[in-house]
Amino acid sequence: MSYAPVIFIKGKNLAEVWEKSIIELWNKGIEIKTEYNEMSKDCTMIMEIEEPFSEPRIHKAGIIGSYKTLIEYVNEILEGIHDKYVEEGKWPYTYHERLFNYKFGENTINQIDYILEKLKETPYTRRAQAITWKPWNDTKIDDPPCLQRIWLRVFQNRLVMHTTWRSRDALKAAFMNMYALTELQKRIANELNVEIGKYVDISNSYHIYERDYETVEKIIKTFYKRSWDERTLTTEILKKYII
Repeated sequence: MSYAPVIFIKGKNLAEVWEKSIIELWNKGIEIKTEYNEMSKDCTMIMEIEEPFSEPRIHKAGIIGSYKTLIEYVNEILEGIHDKYVEEGKWPYTYHERLFNYKFGENTINQIDYILEKLKETPYTRRAQAITWKPWNDTKIDDPPCLQRIWLRVFQNRLVMHTTWRSRDALKAAFMNMYALTELQKRIANELNVEIGKYVDISNSYHIYERDYETVEKIIKTFYKRSWDERTLTTEILKKYII
């Protein structure tokens, strides 16, 4: 019987690790059916990023849309700029809404505030986590959250973040997900007055959809044809897009 492989990648920064993950998934992943009437190349992926804010932090191939889109996505998670769509019933959730304003019955909890309070009280705690899943709701919708949990802990004055994803589009979501979640890591570290530690990213299903096979083949060829400087950018590029 063939199972989806478990692949582990370790590297210095976001751009390096994401690029390696695409290559390894493409070379070692197996084809599995999806619920969308197509196949996918799939694996379980564990990525360890030692210095998530070291430059170059941006991989050009990981940006879906423009650099302005990346900034908007960060603001969606950190500032809740699209939470209004949840309130209006247009979206079933946003990550900001689930992390900062998790609703259950008549109650709400800001899980990030809880994490901050817990880590201030006990930096080495194993309980500083936040979840997104609502079994009474998410089992009934077509597009439930991919991000399931974040977990944080302070080691030697450095804040480590782990994120766990049930499902992940490696090509069209993973890089921007990691970029935005590490921005959250940075914000929490600043609130705690500690340094930013490593970021560990775990995807139960890390996949490329069949519709994107040709695109991925072309992208991987560019990895080998272009220099590292041509494939990546520093975050300096984003300044002109920030209002």
